[in-house]
Amino acid sequence: MNGVLIIDKPAGLTSHDVVNRIRRILNQRSVGHLGTLDPLATGLLPLVAGSMTRLAQFYTQSEKTYEGVIRFGFATDTYDADGEPAGPPQNIKVSLEEVRGLTGDFMGKIEQMPPPFSAKKIHGVPAYKLARKHKEVALKPVQVEIKEFEILGYAEGDADAEGKSRVRFRARVGSGTYMRSVAHDMGKKLGCGAHLESLRRTQLAEFNLADARTLEQVQCAADEDQVEEVFTHPRKLLPQMPGVTADEESAARIRAGRTVNLPELSRSKQVKVYYGQRELIAIVTRVAGTLFHPKIVFASEPRAQLATAHPAR
Repeated sequence: MNGVLIIDKPAGLTSHDVVNRIRRILNQRSVGHLGTLDPLATGLLPLVAGSMTRLAQFYTQSEKTYEGVIRFGFATDTYDADGEPAGPPQNIKVSLEEVRGLTGDFMGKIEQMPPPFSAKKIHGVPAYKLARKHKEVALKPVQVEIKEFEILGYAEGDADAEGKSRVRFRARVGSGTYMRSVAHDMGKKLGCGAHLESLRRTQLAEFNLADARTLEQVQCAADEDQVEEVFTHPRKLLPQMPGVTADEESAARIRAGRTVNLPELSRSKQVKVYYGQRELIAIVTRVAGTLFHPKIVFASEPRAQLATAHPAR
């Protein structure tokens, strides 16, 4: 079974846990994801199955949108609520104006230090494995981009009189950005410590939560032999890339890995090729003039390797 499946990940599961659940539901080994979510985080987790795992290469630099809550008053070793406090909590009251005044320091392209509990590798070993053993985690800052960062207000349920220490935010970021590090660094700037209390991914590339299904919904669809109905329609994939519907002769050439003439798309470098309304058969690259050669051919039977992608934060 080949396709893209958008899951609304619940808190408490790793992205790999979700992949394993879908493998069992689909009875299929070849399933991967397009961007990790931490166990604490919820929301959008795009999965690719069968030959569609080959799409992963087009999503490694995808922009993402998050909503969440930052709690001020103490930092944690993981920079989020799953970690151990770095000190006793302070009873503080942060000002929205003060916090909003800090957002400018995190806008645009910035140097960011990844959390010690992260998938960043040190001499081939993930940092989190070293951190769990209380070994030195010598990470280096990396350049990331935060395109939008808005403090929406105090978090629901925060105290009315004192102790207003939790704020809601929305952020649109480039690949590789850790919102955990943003929360941690904001706490350092205010001198009171902070950590990411909750995080929900609402968008990744062209996918948003309107496309998402729960694990229970996918299981129910599989039980009713309607699992294909929960896959994203192939015509919605990679909207920035032009698409064309091939006739039977052209489709046969493409499936055989041969060049094909596409005169109506002579100015495009890469093109999605469909056969019928629902079958994405290939992505082709222009060789010269109106001739295109298959870059990726999506096999009718799942043969692709498991997809991996950059962690999302």
